[in-house]
Amino acid sequence: FLGKASPVHFFWGSFDMAATRFSGRTAPPHPGSPSVADHVTREAYSHEVSSCGFWPGNGGFGQPAFYSYAYPEPPGFAAAQVGPATAYYSPEFREFILPYDTVRQAAAPEQAVLQFLESTYAAAADLGHWDRASLER
Repeated sequence: FLGKASPVHFFWGSFDMAATRFSGRTAPPHPGSPSVADHVTREAYSHEVSSCGFWPGNGGFGQPAFYSYAYPEPPGFAAAQVGPATAYYSPEFREFILPYDTVRQAAAPEQAVLQFLESTYAAAADLGHWDRASLER
């Protein structure tokens, strides 16, 4: 990926590890949330993103999981076909979820996580009409 991307970073508030790729285009103002200050979301979501990470079971989900979301969420994102088969879109969280237990029990855990990360990024980038030819090699 040649475009702007964050390093892997730790969010102390939600206790998750994350990485984000940016399309290079500005995004509409983020609606914010009760748990995050408006000035934080304004800066964090000033540009289109595809973000992914891992959290140990916080924020109402209650179990460890990998996650991936796009902001703004492009039309069709929630219905995108992503892998592996145990991954799903959560309307509550507005992101794709891959439960850690299914990864732990997979025949090839590393491949399961890689498939999840690659397929959710592709869904965000393709449905969001990112200029992938310029952003990737």
